[in-house]
Amino acid sequence: MPKKLNEMVFKRKFENMYVCMACNAKLRSTIAKVKARKSKCRKCGCKDLRLKAKERRSQKA
Repeated sequence: MPKKLNEMVFKRKFENMYVCMACNAKLRSTIAKVKARKSKCRKCGCKDLRLKAKERRSQKA
């Protein structure tokens, strides 16, 4: 079970943080810009973005 993060740390790491679906670059944007497809990846120019995952996924052996 992951431990709780401080509120300031949580906001810095996860609030308005998006990840490019093509190159996995991280960028900050608002949800309105992402839904309207006005924000794009600065690395590859792709407009397909997803929210950064809040918890790690477990590795299955």
